Amino acid sequence: MGSFSVWHWLILIVVGMLAFGGKGKISSIMGDVAEGIKSFKKGMADDASDASKAEEQKLSDALNAKRTEEQRVIDAQKGLRSVSSSVAKDHAG
Repeated sequence: MGSFSVWHWLILIVVGMLAFGGKGKISSIMGDVAEGIKSFKKGMADDASDASKAEEQKLSDALNAKRTEEQRVIDAQKGLRSVSSSVAKDHAG
């Protein structure tokens, strides 16, 4: 129970080799990990940006559709007014 198994010794040797095996090994590994994290964060930000652009486009399309519908209603009301005024002129004259 007090002795190390072969796996314990192998792990210790690997850790020792990483720590003392050469100049900059750990710092280069940590630099690679940091670069991976930065890339991941950038990718997540790009995805969020794409999602917000898509949502903005949906809202813009909905607003344009509503404006178009409102313009149709206004045009129809103007048409009815002109028809009713011409009918009133016909009856008056």
